Amino acid sequence: RQSKPRPCSSMSRTRPNILITGTPGTGKSTLSALVAERTGLAHVDIGKLVAAKGLHEGRDDDLDCFIIDEDRVCDALEEQLSAGGNVVDHHSCEWFPERWFDLVLVLRTDNTVLYDRLQERSYSVRKVQENVQCEIMQVILEEARESYPEQIVREIQSDTEEHMENNLAQILQWLQQWTP
Repeated sequence: RQSKPRPCSSMSRTRPNILITGTPGTGKSTLSALVAERTGLAHVDIGKLVAAKGLHEGRDDDLDCFIIDEDRVCDALEEQLSAGGNVVDHHSCEWFPERWFDLVLVLRTDNTVLYDRLQERSYSVRKVQENVQCEIMQVILEEARESYPEQIVREIQSDTEEHMENNLAQILQWLQQWTP
């Protein structure tokens, strides 16, 4: 399903913002970096931003991750995202302001492929199981559908390098059609 390029009605930007989201291990960071490299959009990796600027409330030792302070992250990004020209990369999406994004891509990955990718990252058994379960239950896809207008949310498969190349090509095509 193709989403029509749409300007964000609450702001006038000359370049769009794209959110690339999905369960950990679906290829968000890889695709976001490729999009940024090919388009000149700024790559905003939320995980790296949180770590670099201390935008968290400590660590969850069980899941080996930061407890993100969502309000502080939004405050830190408001000016940059309001200006446009960004590709944002994060595994969750429901807490970002709707007005920020012109396209929301939810990467999906076959459970077996995802399981192998997460094990390669040396995730704990619990963390692998929770993330695979999240993918099975389509948690991120449902969050995106509940948080953003239907016409800007697109579900795309991300199992192989061929998928990655096709996804990049689709994004580049979308960007050519986008008008402020």
